[in-house]
Amino acid sequence: MQELPVIAAEPATTRVKKPDWLRVKLPIGENYKQVRNLVDTHKLHTICESGNCPNMGECWGAGTATFMILGNICTRSCGFCAVATGRPEPADHDEPQRVAEAIYLMKVKHAVITSVDRDELKDGGSIIWANTINAVRALNPETTMETLIPDFRGQWENLQRIIDAAPEIVSHNLETVERLTKQVRIQAKYHRSLEVIRRLKEGGMRTKSGIMLGLGETKEEVIQAMQDLYDNGCDVVTLGQYLQPTPKHLPVVRFVHPDEFAELREIGYNMGLDYVEAGPLVRSSYHAEKHIFSGRNKG
Repeated sequence: MQELPVIAAEPATTRVKKPDWLRVKLPIGENYKQVRNLVDTHKLHTICESGNCPNMGECWGAGTATFMILGNICTRSCGFCAVATGRPEPADHDEPQRVAEAIYLMKVKHAVITSVDRDELKDGGSIIWANTINAVRALNPETTMETLIPDFRGQWENLQRIIDAAPEIVSHNLETVERLTKQVRIQAKYHRSLEVIRRLKEGGMRTKSGIMLGLGETKEEVIQAMQDLYDNGCDVVTLGQYLQPTPKHLPVVRFVHPDEFAELREIGYNMGLDYVEAGPLVRSSYHAEKHIFSGRNKG
């Protein structure tokens, strides 16, 4: 596999042409319309929309969505993320019940919930997080859950609320390699994210993290990041292609071929990771229902 060039994530003067393997289908169909209506009726936010996810048509067409709690305005300004940055509205304490009701109406078997960062709140939003997990479980006792959480600025009592609520999977994304963290995740810290994973594992959680490729990292750096995650107790890793959401965001340095994702997937399994989801269109929530189980024997 050809190594990725060592290029920092800097503004580009020319855009890299998007390859054919990144084409996606437009969202259509009755299931898509049903999810759209439920999201609008219950005044919910989804990372599918706020994050401009390329898989929204496929997932919504299958009747699934990733709910985003604590509003749709983030207190952080990551260079890769399409979610708006600014001063959020006050936390909505009725939101947990609305999310639970939407999951009930959609008959979701595996729910994925994420949130913006709420660094202005003393609890980092962790109380709303715990209330949402508990509300979903109370109304949907057969539904399993994945929670894609922030780092809570290393305030570990806030992380403990997630552990105490005990969703089936807790995910926290590393997003990029150590060298590029300051450019890609401006207010985050590489080793703090690893500590989130470690503390979750020590708390008995099934753990998951995601890394974007195409920002200028090398193959060795990606493998090291995967190794760091494994060493800190990560069970599931997703690897996907970074796509620039707007001209104001970090540029794509390189589009990674599907064969290279396949090679990294095998490296991850040989390393000992329990499940590796890798491909150009893979996002953290993609095929999330499969990540509860071991992936060692999957093709």
